[in-house]
Amino acid sequence: MRILVFGGTGFVGLNIAAALLGRGHAVTVFDRAGVPPEARKDFTLHGDRLTAIQSDVTDSQAVEAVIASGYDAIILGVAITAGPAREASDPETILRINLLAQTPILIAARRNGVKRIINLSSAAAYGASAFRNVLLDEETPCDPVSLYAITKFASEKVAARLADLWQQEIISVRLSAVFGPWERGNDVRDTPSPQAQILNAMQDGREAVLSRPGLRDWIYAVDIAEAVTLLIEAVKPKHRLYNISTGVEWSALQWGQELAALHSGFVCRLTDSGELATVDLHSPADRAPLSIARLVEEFGWRARFGCADSAADLNRWWTEHRGGNLT
Repeated sequence: MRILVFGGTGFVGLNIAAALLGRGHAVTVFDRAGVPPEARKDFTLHGDRLTAIQSDVTDSQAVEAVIASGYDAIILGVAITAGPAREASDPETILRINLLAQTPILIAARRNGVKRIINLSSAAAYGASAFRNVLLDEETPCDPVSLYAITKFASEKVAARLADLWQQEIISVRLSAVFGPWERGNDVRDTPSPQAQILNAMQDGREAVLSRPGLRDWIYAVDIAEAVTLLIEAVKPKHRLYNISTGVEWSALQWGQELAALHSGFVCRLTDSGELATVDLHSPADRAPLSIARLVEEFGWRARFGCADSAADLNRWWTEHRGGNLT
């Protein structure tokens, strides 16, 4: 299959591209940022099945031109994961990138006969509901608060409405809290994962200090990529919305301590009284986990990586790609 990934050089996009290439697909990544040099080295074994287009998703002519070249599937992964400061200073750009850029892509995809579109949404779409429920399934009412959450929820609704009107396969996936290979600092990601912050502290020779354990159904980006690949390849998915998560909760503190066990002298711990945390959990409380029953029942899919093995695998990856900060 020929697959186009918008936002394909972000860390989730790169993991998805790697999984698709590993399955023999031809992949085009479309992003304002280029493919990192280290990623290009990783992808050389796939030869000319990877194409990189450096352009802006708000450039409608560039979007139309690339889609017109012919694709079987499109993945919509462009987003600004904005923090409160950016929300206050530049709401227009957040809305333009996260939501308004979606419609021209969908229109061009319909015009050019794209068979399936996967819209990457987020657990953030649940918003305040995530703190009022003990488990979040796809039917749980959403109450998004931040602009990122609002745009993700709106993108799902726009996709579902146009899928109905056009009788086209447009599937949204809500990703749980993601971390993993290729996560790095850039100008569209204000909320680096605690795991990336912990790894960066280790790299800098600092302690990683958390204000609380940070319990969540964290998910490794490699597992996200495998679930998205499954939905790309499935003959006919039954639903238009799926949660993607491990379905298991563990803490960022536990993950950091698993990493510390691999590195003598590195410490990951909770704050002492009056001490400031050095790892930002991006939330004052822990939300409920996502239900993965829909994916399990339909496809038998489960995440491969838990706490200890994701720490070991990301440590291995970091060792192989040592040299650049991740956050």
